[in-house]
Amino acid sequence: MPTQKNPQNRVEAAQPTEHSAIDSTHRVVNVCAVAIRNRDGLVLTVRKRGSDGFMMPGGKPEPGEAPLQTACREVNEEIGLTPDPARMHHRGLLEAAALNEAGFTVRAETYEYAPTDEQHELLASLVPQAEIAELRWVNPDMGSPSDSVAQAPLNTEQIFPLLARTPLP
Repeated sequence: MPTQKNPQNRVEAAQPTEHSAIDSTHRVVNVCAVAIRNRDGLVLTVRKRGSDGFMMPGGKPEPGEAPLQTACREVNEEIGLTPDPARMHHRGLLEAAALNEAGFTVRAETYEYAPTDEQHELLASLVPQAEIAELRWVNPDMGSPSDSVAQAPLNTEQIFPLLARTPLP
């Protein structure tokens, strides 16, 4: 593996081009998160079985999988919507305290998906799949106290504020 010198002149291994989902050394969980808004601007959040909190659809990458591939695969697995990768808009690499891994930071390649007209019609009838126990539509402006209840820090600190100031795609 190539090496590089850091500012303190120590030689370290260069960062790999692929990352594992969980970096125990740095206490980071690497994921892809996908924001999906309906025509009213409400954002779909999901609660996994065994968790009390809601997060964006998404999840951890499989070995060799690019972030966009992970995002599309996870949305399909978790809510049964097949996203068109061309309609995914990268919103950034966002970080916050992890919801389900105490003491870890979640680092999320974050996308917003722009559903097709046909998919907009399907959004209201989505049902949880795979490890998802519940779906909840929330206002990213968090205008109602119930919209921020049980939401992951990544949602309340990063994704919701970003979406609140971003027009629908």
